[in-house]
Amino acid sequence: MASYNRVVLVGNLTRDPELRYIASGTAVTEIGLAVNDRRKSQSGEWTEETQFIDVTLWARTAEVASEYLSKGSSVLIEGRLKLDRWEKDGQKHSKLRVVGEKMQMLGGRGGGSERSGTTVAAATASVDEPGPPEPPEDDIPF
Repeated sequence: MASYNRVVLVGNLTRDPELRYIASGTAVTEIGLAVNDRRKSQSGEWTEETQFIDVTLWARTAEVASEYLSKGSSVLIEGRLKLDRWEKDGQKHSKLRVVGEKMQMLGGRGGGSERSGTTVAAATASVDEPGPPEPPEDDIPF
């Protein structure tokens, strides 16, 4: 059976990016993304629902996000879902997040993106936490 793990999100940052470097020297940043969904309810009224999604960016993409994005910035993220699992104080925890492989700053809405429309593809690196894989040659363009 074939499988496909692809996510494309457009939203606004809920906080400033938090840039750090892992032991190998590779940059990593965590961003929070608010994605709005607007739909009609059964009664015909429009309702809006917001999803809050944690996104991890690696290498040069992480550095660019930290330099040019701030809370409120509009951004498009393409990546994959990853389930993190850990145990703390005998309790098992899990969290679904997105590993961003491509980022496009969209500008507008008073966000920190001065270079509107800039696309940054994540660099592949061999690190403790693996970064995004190289896309296949016949990747479907969106």
